[in-house]
Amino acid sequence: MAYDESIYRPRDPDRTDQFDVGDQDDPWHDPGPEPRSGQRLRGEASYQQNSGYRPARLPAENPSGTRQWGEADESEAGQPHGSTSRHRAAAQPGEPAAQPGGSSGNSGGPAARSDPEDEYPAGPAGDGSGRDRFGVHILWETTLLLAVVVLAFLLFRASPETLRGAALDSLLVTGAALGLLVLAAGLSLRAGAPNLAIGPVAIASAVHLAENGDRGIVTAMLPATVAVLVIGLVTAFVVVGLHVPGWAASLAGGLAVIVFIQQRTGPVQVQGEFDPTRTAIHLFAGFAAVALLGGVFGAIRTVRHAVGRFRPVADPARRPGGVAAFFTGTAIVASMLLAMLGGALIATNGAGTVTPTPGIEWTGLAVGVALLGGTSAFGRRGGIFGTLLAVVLLTLFNAYADDQEWHISRFAVAAVTLAAGLVVTRLVESYGVARPGPELDAPPPAEEAWTPGPNWRTGTEDRPEPWSTVLPVQPVEHRPAPWSTDRWDSAER
Repeated sequence: MAYDESIYRPRDPDRTDQFDVGDQDDPWHDPGPEPRSGQRLRGEASYQQNSGYRPARLPAENPSGTRQWGEADESEAGQPHGSTSRHRAAAQPGEPAAQPGGSSGNSGGPAARSDPEDEYPAGPAGDGSGRDRFGVHILWETTLLLAVVVLAFLLFRASPETLRGAALDSLLVTGAALGLLVLAAGLSLRAGAPNLAIGPVAIASAVHLAENGDRGIVTAMLPATVAVLVIGLVTAFVVVGLHVPGWAASLAGGLAVIVFIQQRTGPVQVQGEFDPTRTAIHLFAGFAAVALLGGVFGAIRTVRHAVGRFRPVADPARRPGGVAAFFTGTAIVASMLLAMLGGALIATNGAGTVTPTPGIEWTGLAVGVALLGGTSAFGRRGGIFGTLLAVVLLTLFNAYADDQEWHISRFAVAAVTLAAGLVVTRLVESYGVARPGPELDAPPPAEEAWTPGPNWRTGTEDRPEPWSTVLPVQPVEHRPAPWSTDRWDSAER
């Protein structure tokens, strides 16, 4: 009779009457086929870690209804031994390697089963931090550049004097004023807290400067600066302190500013002699430099993610932390100050009067042009040259429309710009994110030579030697004949 090494034979998945305990003591036990070449055995560590190895299932009563060690759950019922999901078979980063016997870093206990939804949470990771792609921004900014060139050519052919002398200076101041509002909108958008009070703050600043410009530009703007700082700080405190959407808090602040504007019943005559057209080229160059520097710093991954940490990733009501609160509050206050400066240029650009409108149309224009330049409506993402090109494009379009005597409402222009900007946002969010690579299975570990380990049945450290079916050859001269009767002939019985 040969010794059966059933504890080292692979389990046949087609048989349902096999047990891990007592197989070698069963007289009717069928050892099954011999192991194929290259097939791992159950005693090997690589088989235990990568082939769905489970500890022995001992039959036990469970009156409480809770799952015991060795029992199969409902999701494993009907599955052959060793067929588990991919994420359970592969070791996860940071987890201890599975120990023989089914324990994970804790000998003597069952392996902790993790939920697949916990191991692979839906949606982007944590803060959404990833590598953004700028290819979509390059293509879109190239499109904007071509549109600027075409529109400038049309304007020059229709009215060459618009791009010369005093008309050009006025056009540059108009572009700088619009650019400051767009910078305010873009900064708040990048921070994930859109500021809708930009237009009312700009008009209120223009009205105040028109009324008090005769006292000097610095003296007149000092009270406005203090008031805007207070409004910005209160709005920032509400946004980051209560963790509410920036558009809602800034809309409340903008409505409060509109109350100040509505106290004027007609156009306000501009007082004072301040003329920004004298330094038009410097004003526009300053705007362009700030826009380009902001785009370059926004292209740096660390800066971009630091400024845009307020952007919601999973739960919008979840607080992102103190760093996000600091950058978001700073962006809101800075956007209020930029809107105030833009309003000052609007008031002093040679129009002579300032119409006290609510300013919502300027908010729509600023946000729409920022979106058209490639800044995402969801925050954080944006291009480099897009803001500058979009401002130049809209400034040239307004000049061309005035030359052609197209009476287009500013609200209509803001609505079209917003709609086009939302389309650009969809393009940026769709093609500006690095796609994750295909999810691949973990490569199987290299085959390792079998090393003897402790035997759970015999308690020895060495693998038991199999019994041979051939008896050793005995010397013939010492082997008594089976019919010998020497023992019956002996004297002692």
